[in-house]
Amino acid sequence: MTGLDDFLDGLVAEADAVFLFSPGRSEYEAIAGGETEVVVIGPNNDIDADVFVELPLEFEDLRDRVRFGVEGAVENGHVEEDADLVCLAGVFQDDSDTVTSVRADQFDKSGVYDLFANSRAEPSVIRNVLEVAVELGKKGQKGKPVGALFVVGDAGKVMNKSRPLSYNPFEKSHVHVGDPIVNVMLKEFSRLDGAFVISDSGKIVSAYRYLEPSAEGVDIPKGLGARHMAAGAITRDTNAIAIVLSESDGLVRAFKTGELILELDPEAY
Repeated sequence: MTGLDDFLDGLVAEADAVFLFSPGRSEYEAIAGGETEVVVIGPNNDIDADVFVELPLEFEDLRDRVRFGVEGAVENGHVEEDADLVCLAGVFQDDSDTVTSVRADQFDKSGVYDLFANSRAEPSVIRNVLEVAVELGKKGQKGKPVGALFVVGDAGKVMNKSRPLSYNPFEKSHVHVGDPIVNVMLKEFSRLDGAFVISDSGKIVSAYRYLEPSAEGVDIPKGLGARHMAAGAITRDTNAIAIVLSESDGLVRAFKTGELILELDPEAY
């Protein structure tokens, strides 16, 4: 094992930082304290790591976990954008069983960290809404492509900047996104016009809302239509984020502070 030990020691020695994903205390203490920066990424900092990036979701795919950790560490100034990194994570068990070497600039900025970690709404709520949009993008409504707009967070202000297009089926209800039955309802109502408004905690506040913020000064990529323009405008004027499923190209996009920050293909998600 000497050759393998030397190889791993050399890999860590040449790295600018080591990323540990949800490590145990003994693993962290065995690696921390050397000359190489150690960054812990996980849902909670239970081991009191000196440098920590919160992981708001349990990404099952290792690439997604690494991408999130890299974006979070760069965003918070823990590593440079061109840093060489060694990542240790548990893929098949709780303890670290996988080692990968990446450069921080290997990933194009996806917007995932900004969307989940720096938004007003709870990360789990954003995840649930994103999953509804992705599933709609994959399957459509009764086999046909469909567009949808979900405005998440700062619901009171969003309601003040919109008006009803029809009867609100969620009025006086206390249902939340993420409930399988509620998600079916959202998919069914998505074929009708208007936006869904969802609170910070995931409560469905309204459907069929016509968003009325001024689109003046909102800059969205060419080819995107009124639904995307409304998403950009409402997130510029409130602390909400907006998730849009495009009926024309089938892509899911997220807007925040008036800007497009995330674009993904449901078929690849």
